[in-house]
Amino acid sequence: MQNRNISDIIESYLKEILADSKQIEIKRSEIAEQFDVVPSQINYVIKTRFNIQNGYLVESKRGGGGYIRIAKVNLINNVNVIDDLIDYIGDHINARKGLQIIQSLYEDKVLTKKEANLILAAIDSNTLSFADKKVEDQVRARILISILNRLRCKE
Repeated sequence: MQNRNISDIIESYLKEILADSKQIEIKRSEIAEQFDVVPSQINYVIKTRFNIQNGYLVESKRGGGGYIRIAKVNLINNVNVIDDLIDYIGDHINARKGLQIIQSLYEDKVLTKKEANLILAAIDSNTLSFADKKVEDQVRARILISILNRLRCKE
């Protein structure tokens, strides 16, 4: 078996369940118990691996009957998701997070491989090699937001 950490294993498990349905509802404590980890580890996996830039919407309810609902969303067919991505980007975004967004759009077949690679080239740190990292992140955000707005109109 590959040398994978527990976060990768939990992520794979949740994605395997999601493969059978568009949405799952889990109890954080039950998953934590199943993998013999603390519940905060489940929170970490969900926060870092199941977020809007990766094509997931997460909803949670706290308390005894609480749950975490994870839904895989089709990024192009849901204008609200594009709006959420634009809000997430804001006025700046780093290269790693930009890459995650483009990967999700490619995985959802919103972008072809060629389109995704062209966009990645445009937002790459080597392309946007400004002396000021803040300016680089701002330009990257403008490029991505412009692309997302164009995708709203994609036929």
